[in-house]
Amino acid sequence: MTTTSDVSTETFASQWRRWHDQHEAHRADPHGFLAITSLNWLGPKPQRFPDAPGAWRADEAGVSVELEPGDELTLGHDTIRGTHTFGHVVERGGVFPRDRVGAYEVARRGGNDILRPRHPDSQTLLTYHGTPAYEPAPRWAVRGRYVPFQSPRDTTLGSVVEGLRHVYEAPGTLEFALDGRDFALTAFNGKTPGSFLVLFTDATSGLTTYAANRTLTVDAPDASGDVVLDFNRAVNLPCAYTPFATCPLPPAGNHLDLPVEAGEKAPLKREAAGGARPA
Repeated sequence: MTTTSDVSTETFASQWRRWHDQHEAHRADPHGFLAITSLNWLGPKPQRFPDAPGAWRADEAGVSVELEPGDELTLGHDTIRGTHTFGHVVERGGVFPRDRVGAYEVARRGGNDILRPRHPDSQTLLTYHGTPAYEPAPRWAVRGRYVPFQSPRDTTLGSVVEGLRHVYEAPGTLEFALDGRDFALTAFNGKTPGSFLVLFTDATSGLTTYAANRTLTVDAPDASGDVVLDFNRAVNLPCAYTPFATCPLPPAGNHLDLPVEAGEKAPLKREAAGGARPA
């Protein structure tokens, strides 16, 4: 496992800037989350939306759309016309049918089926000019240890959307020391096998960093169970940018009562993300 002692400060900063440039480019993708134009909760009654073609519904068969004659969507190599059923979408999964102007995210969040259109001319995307961040510093790349639970624990988390709940599987905790103090953060399964996702707040939250949460990806532990928590790579979730996000909130124990002056700062101020979920 590479540690901060293996690279110079200049190389460390260069590697961070390369990583953050790539992260920013991904965030500003023409059909990424900055391009979302609405958040729509689907039910058994067909609904039409001004920023999506067709009538959408969700019932015992899953999510379906009924397109008007002449309208069509593509999903992979398939062309969709008329009525199409996408089936049941897994929690935190999704499919992205597209047409000539947009992508239409069909997803499931907190047991609810949703539709989120994404358009390259979204004002959120067009007015985005980057996210400020602290200067990278090797002291914030902290060596720690993965401590697995006896068995994974389903953990219920709140959301930026009022009334919505997320359930994440937590395989264990990540233990580490900062400024002579010991900490432990509940870790969730990451996108790649063996990796972790950490949701956390700290003493900068609501001041220089986004109030609701930041997230940190941690690589899989080495053979000894050691990990590196590089807080320089702490990033904002979509709820920091768009009111159409359904981001989870950190578990109660994942607050660090010291300022983590590393990673991404808050975007420009705007109204709180999320909003109440329709009844």
